[in-house]
Amino acid sequence: MDGKPIGVFDSGVGGLTVAGEIMKQLPDESLLYFGDTARFPYGSRGADELKRFAFEIVSFLQCEGVKMVVIACNSASSAALTLAQAHFDIPILGVIEPGARAAVQATRNRRIGVVGTQATISSGAYDRAIHTLDAGAKVFSQACPDLADFVERGVVTGEKARRIVGRYLESLISAGVDTLILGCTHYPLLSEVIGEIMGKDVRLVSSAEEAAREVREILTCRGHLRKEKSSPTYRFLSTGDESKFLRLGRRFLGREIKRVEKVSLGTEVAL
Repeated sequence: MDGKPIGVFDSGVGGLTVAGEIMKQLPDESLLYFGDTARFPYGSRGADELKRFAFEIVSFLQCEGVKMVVIACNSASSAALTLAQAHFDIPILGVIEPGARAAVQATRNRRIGVVGTQATISSGAYDRAIHTLDAGAKVFSQACPDLADFVERGVVTGEKARRIVGRYLESLISAGVDTLILGCTHYPLLSEVIGEIMGKDVRLVSSAEEAAREVREILTCRGHLRKEKSSPTYRFLSTGDESKFLRLGRRFLGREIKRVEKVSLGTEVAL
């Protein structure tokens, strides 16, 4: 079990921010990344559809021999995590609870902002996760329907990015939040612009670092950390255009991706 890879999936390449942090914190572990780019974006889809997608992908990854799965997508985590954890017999981790935990630890005035896709914000998953940890915290949420698409198109700096992002952040600035959760794995690439607009006194929280820590804790507790010190293997799979994944993936992962495998899904799991 300890030599098997860690499975990570997202609707596109945004989850590579999580994969990159896992590679950084667990340099001996092999990793299998699945980007469902043919069905990107997930943020505008309904909960039932997201559950079906998540079950298909987790089933696929389990057949590929992964030892655990990280749902590196806030939309899929909010819709399917609990159900998937109950259904499958491998550990499954989402990105919402790690992000909520980091925000509760970081806030000073207990006013926490959340930006994310429509599906993530509508689910109320961050509100529930935060209030489980601190019932007195105030949560201010803002859906940003098109931000992930802009990031995929490379609009992450400059005046256009500032204008788009600034429009979404107005209500959170007015609310006086001192901590802002980047509730989409695409948003860390907008950290520079978001930080400038929110101001230096507002802490930005990305769940990638915290999720990687939890991966380490889960594998350590189960005795499944890789013991041999040989070089890990990294595989990248995509349901869509491999060349686009390759081009964008380098930017999100922060290191070169040499090859992307094209795959199709054919396994449906009853919910």
